[in-house]
Amino acid sequence: MADWTVDKNEVKSTVDGDFILYRNRPLVREDNIICYGNMSDPYIIQMIVITEKEYKGKKVPDQIYVQLLSTDTSKPVNARVVKDIMRSGLSDALDIAVAWLELYLNQ
Repeated sequence: MADWTVDKNEVKSTVDGDFILYRNRPLVREDNIICYGNMSDPYIIQMIVITEKEYKGKKVPDQIYVQLLSTDTSKPVNARVVKDIMRSGLSDALDIAVAWLELYLNQ
C-alpha cells in the first residue's frame, strides 16, 4: 500500500490560517475537489477525488483525477485543460501536480 502521508516539513499553515501551503503553494480542498497553486499564476492544478478508501479507520482519497489548468479566463472552460491523468493515492497525485506546475511555470 502506498504511503499517503505528507512530510510535515513541507506543509505549514499560513499566518492568518486561510490556506495550507505545500511547497510554498496554496493547497485547498472543498468536498471532493483539491486545488493546488496560485490563481495569479498562468497554471494551477485541480485534483478531483473520484473514490475514497478506508485507512486506519478514516476515509482517504484513493483514485484522483489530476488536471493542469490554465488560469486564462478568456479561454473556454474545456480549453483550459492542458494535461490530465488518473493517479492512485494523494501522494502520487501531489507528486505529478508539483512536477507539472514546476515544468509549466518555469517555461
